[in-house]
Amino acid sequence: MAGKTRKSEASTSSSSGGGETVVSDCGRRKSSCGYCKSTSRTSVSHGLWAHSITVDDYQDLLDRGWRRSGSFLYKPEMEKTCCPSYTIRLRASDFVPSKEQQRVSKRMQRFVDGTLEVKKSVEATKDPSISASACSEASSSGTKESLSNKNKEKNVGDHITNYLSEQVDNVIRTCSESGQFPCSVQLPKASVKKVSQAKRKLLVEGAEDLMYSSSIAFQIAATIRKAQSIAKDASRSAEDNPLSPKIIAEKLAASLDQLANINGLAIRACNGHINFYTATTQVSSNEDSHIALGAQESATERKDFSLRKSSVHPQGKRRRLDIRLKRSSFDPEEFALYRRYQINVHNDTLDLVSESSYRRFLVDTPLVPVQPTGDSRVPPCGFGSFHQQYVIDGRLVAVGVIDILPKCLSSKYLFWDPDFAFLSLGKYSALQEIGWVKENEVHCPSLQYYYLGYYIHSCSKMRYKAAYCPSELLCPLRYQWVPFDIARPLLDRKPYVVLSDFVLLQNGESSQPLVPENVMEVQGDENHNEDSNDVLIDGGGDDDEDDDDEFESSDDDSGPDSIGQTSVEVENGSTTSYWPWREIGIPVA
Repeated sequence: MAGKTRKSEASTSSSSGGGETVVSDCGRRKSSCGYCKSTSRTSVSHGLWAHSITVDDYQDLLDRGWRRSGSFLYKPEMEKTCCPSYTIRLRASDFVPSKEQQRVSKRMQRFVDGTLEVKKSVEATKDPSISASACSEASSSGTKESLSNKNKEKNVGDHITNYLSEQVDNVIRTCSESGQFPCSVQLPKASVKKVSQAKRKLLVEGAEDLMYSSSIAFQIAATIRKAQSIAKDASRSAEDNPLSPKIIAEKLAASLDQLANINGLAIRACNGHINFYTATTQVSSNEDSHIALGAQESATERKDFSLRKSSVHPQGKRRRLDIRLKRSSFDPEEFALYRRYQINVHNDTLDLVSESSYRRFLVDTPLVPVQPTGDSRVPPCGFGSFHQQYVIDGRLVAVGVIDILPKCLSSKYLFWDPDFAFLSLGKYSALQEIGWVKENEVHCPSLQYYYLGYYIHSCSKMRYKAAYCPSELLCPLRYQWVPFDIARPLLDRKPYVVLSDFVLLQNGESSQPLVPENVMEVQGDENHNEDSNDVLIDGGGDDDEDDDDEFESSDDDSGPDSIGQTSVEVENGSTTSYWPWREIGIPVA
């Protein structure tokens, strides 16, 4: 660390049941950047080493743009660093989930209920101790049976689409004979296709049961329009044309109503498409209940099929999901999951994912724990650093590393089992943590916010945090909270912005810096004395700032740190090897 460390008397928190805050100034740090992938030392921040810190004091530091990695506190020097990082928070009671976030919750619920089709690899590796070779042998032995089943399913699917296409053709022929379509035009054959799982995920809410679709209305409209053009009879635009794709699809869907009643399908026209839905919402979008075709025998061997639910893939068994909150401590099972995650998701090598680095990063904490007091000042779990475990049928599948503070839940990191990536555990854990804040605000009214860590507008992987609405960003100069919708157009123009300037100018107020005097801020003054490197932060119990919180957890970029050794330049120009937690360096013990 830069400078000397000296002893200092500790302050006592005014509202968290005692404890002391003692930190040492590490000075300015320059390093390569993991966000913009800069190889030069363009990432600039200031660091503190926390020997101990009360939850009130750490809450105050969060509200001034600081953040911790293990026992190391750091704050980007916003005007100098290549990728300015703005603290982002969300008031939990105001949270409005998006359609995608709702789908994540529903997918997990279907998985727990046993109605979501599970990949065999997940079922085969319920015991994490099973070796890769054992899984490979099991997979090899079942290859023939698997291929046979796939071929059977493909044949069933082909029968369904062929049957539906034939029925649509019959309706088109009827419309032509009745004069609804020009009888002089040779119309194309209908083609009904199965809607893929990937496309279903992109559909609007409520369309999970869409199974098949046809775009024949567009082809019919184009054929008629071309024929009219040749006949020089296209005086009206397609929008005014009574035979536009939308009108054609509605005519065909109406005529197919009888088919729906016979075969248990709901058929609707949607923007020119003819969509076939399962008639019951009990059938999941992952086809746990498949639709099969049964041919009705007749003397003329006419293909008159009927649709019915198949019992080949019955509903799976229900699963048990437990979410457990425990104080931060080393757990061998958690460490094993962390190693799997870092190696498989972030491509780390085994030698970089050591127990000591894991302990420094996600277990060690300088926060002084506060036990429950039985009143409204502290939630039932207390304050401090915690690990939130997600356990499915006794198997640990994800761990969220969080800090619970007087005003917020601050989400620090999430690691999860790669076998369960299809559950979007990063998003699911964020929704659970937001829900936790809502529930515990009843017990502790001051605990209102969810902190998502740093938001970096110039880094596309970090923009997912703004999807949790309505969020706020912290102004890097006046430490006022600015709605993200106001900040976004400003950040589109340049990476560093004094966000509160825009709000003050709108209100016609002065734009002079407003920094509360009751908190000592370590800003990395280039002229500070070496003997002043040991800094004592006053207790923050009487903080005048607004409430705030933060979070960091993602499917794509699940945490703030990459494990590995790098060189970090300290303010005096010397260079030392450090284990970086994101763009900051922590000395190797």
